[in-house]
Amino acid sequence: SFLASFPEGVPVDRIRNFSVIAHVDHGKSTLCDRLLNMTGIETKGAQYLDTLEVERERGITIKAQSCSILYDNPKDGLTYLLNLIDTPGHTDFQYEVARSLSACQGAILLVDAIQGVQAQTVANFYLAFMQQGLEVIGALNKIDVEHVDLSSSRSQLASLMDVDESAILGVSAKTGKNVDQLLTAIIERIPPPKPDATSTPPSGRPPLRALLLDMWFDRNRGAILLVYLTSGRLKKGESLELKHAERKMTASDIG
Repeated sequence: SFLASFPEGVPVDRIRNFSVIAHVDHGKSTLCDRLLNMTGIETKGAQYLDTLEVERERGITIKAQSCSILYDNPKDGLTYLLNLIDTPGHTDFQYEVARSLSACQGAILLVDAIQGVQAQTVANFYLAFMQQGLEVIGALNKIDVEHVDLSSSRSQLASLMDVDESAILGVSAKTGKNVDQLLTAIIERIPPPKPDATSTPPSGRPPLRALLLDMWFDRNRGAILLVYLTSGRLKKGESLELKHAERKMTASDIG
């Protein structure tokens, strides 16, 4: 199985949940493809995580998609589980971005080095940092383009994030240049997930609470739910209740 290399499960301190957020057409889906390629996942065609037909036709991400990556960190020799969520860049789909960020501890704020900071860049930073309190990694994309003025875009992004310009990374999603530095930053700067301590009752056993991120139907396995567990434990055969839909179901399998 995918997590077979972890005999007792993935240590929580080696899990990183993060999103890639950006203004539309700043190279977000291309960067996600590059991250998958560099961690050993073969992607068939561009925009691998854009699964809807309309997304491929229009060349934009509409629905947030997730992917789990096992990454062998060369710095400490340990294997990390990176849970990546690719989010829409268009303003019409800001709700999808907000839902995705609620399941993350960090975000990569990607900016086209040619265009610089745009309106949606500011909106995404406000959503990730000011509203969600996430660790945000600033990155300039398309540094491989000739005669690009990195200094201006770097200054804009550093000013928006109120950080030193040295904290802003420069990458090329197209060629893969410096994407390894981005992977290192994800591990070193984004914290691992923490359980919701506020939901733990005096008995010491926290209730099961989870955020539903996605759901799809498989002919052989039935309804498959992708959830972010915020407290408690879920075992095979246990009952689940969807609060909003007021429906109950049984977890026939967990993976």
